Amino acid sequence: MNATRILAIRHGETSWNVDGRIQGHLDIGLNDAGREQAHRLACSLVGHEPIDRIYSSDLSRVLDTARAVAELTGAPVTATADLRERCFGDLQGRTFAEIAAAAPEQAERWRRRDPEWTPPGPGGESLLSFRARIALSVQTLAARNIGGTIALFTHGGVLDVLYRIATGLGLQDARTWQLGNCAINRLLWTPDSGLALIGWADDQHLQQTAIDESSA
Repeated sequence: MNATRILAIRHGETSWNVDGRIQGHLDIGLNDAGREQAHRLACSLVGHEPIDRIYSSDLSRVLDTARAVAELTGAPVTATADLRERCFGDLQGRTFAEIAAAAPEQAERWRRRDPEWTPPGPGGESLLSFRARIALSVQTLAARNIGGTIALFTHGGVLDVLYRIATGLGLQDARTWQLGNCAINRLLWTPDSGLALIGWADDQHLQQTAIDESSA
């Protein structure tokens, strides 16, 4: 088949997810709940979802989630910074409430999903540049694995972008879909049509509701 099956998965829960704190490119590890989610995810995939190769963000909260799956499935893992969350520059480490109090104009542009707004500070990415990075990365990985199944372990913001690309929604359209920790999202990529949505937010393997923080 001239297509690549993609399982797109967000990392397990972190303490900063619980606090609503922006992680971005900061390397925050999994908490106990996140490690348990990763284990349940791995158990659910063994024997049910054959995976040829795993690609993971190189940040530990994602890479540790990916490695939990790799350990049980035997799929090789490749870490890449291309699958990292959007970089929020100087805003990383803060909650939205803290940003709104200190810099209300910045917070408002973020809230309105201004595509050209770039968070202040080193490495800050606009939605436009972030989308371009993710689109190129996923297209490259999918094209490299035509006919196979790959798992992409990544972040909430990345999954938000993938959903929009697959469904044709714009960057400023209101989000009505979930970005749960360790939920399984299924996509199909073909050279002619690009990404298509197959299934989203499958979390039956999790016995408790995962925190849904798009700030990841």
